[in-house]
Amino acid sequence: MDNTKRQPGKPGWRFVFLALAAAVILSGLVRSLWLDVYYIPSASMEPLFNTGDRILVSRTDFQSDPIRRGDVVVFDGRGSFAPLNSGSGPLQEALASAGHWLGLTGSDTTYVKRVIGLPGDSVVCCDDQHRLTVNGQPLVEPYLYAGDEPSSQKFSASVPAGRVWLLGDHRSVSADSRSLLGAPGGGMVRMDRVIGRPVQILWPLDRFASVARPPLAAITTTKDGQ
Repeated sequence: MDNTKRQPGKPGWRFVFLALAAAVILSGLVRSLWLDVYYIPSASMEPLFNTGDRILVSRTDFQSDPIRRGDVVVFDGRGSFAPLNSGSGPLQEALASAGHWLGLTGSDTTYVKRVIGLPGDSVVCCDDQHRLTVNGQPLVEPYLYAGDEPSSQKFSASVPAGRVWLLGDHRSVSADSRSLLGAPGGGMVRMDRVIGRPVQILWPLDRFASVARPPLAAITTTKDGQ
């Protein structure tokens, strides 16, 4: 007869460890394929998103309905918005990645902006009424931060195939495609760098709300200024 006594607690802790490992793996799978959580580190997308908001991002929305003008997108800015080498050491990068994965901090390479120009578009600032124009027609921009101009910086940009032109809604504090006109790529972001679309504000709780996608006709160019 085996008189060895079972050590109390060990099977329970083993189960907890395995359950936790399974939860982390499942969470990683979900976040890599369907949904992710991002922290908003700046005021560049006010009034839609405030500094400190945590947002839920769908990675699959644009698979069935392609990106259109006016969409808000989360994207990987490496090679366009982000420096190719931030100079951070391995430990700092690991800590930053952990904080970003947990939704506690922002990312040096991930951005949230609004699509203004699609492939083939010509985006110009500004017409005689100080509105942005796309392909010669003025943009309707109801999402702009109150009191902001469409742009205080004049520019003219042609969007090449496979890329998009992006601006923040709080134009006076946003570093966006305008800031990179003279850089390699001209501030254009490759469409395959788009991670997904914000669909929900998760935190703080008093701002818990879904993020609607603009209707097709809401953010389009108008004709004859109408």
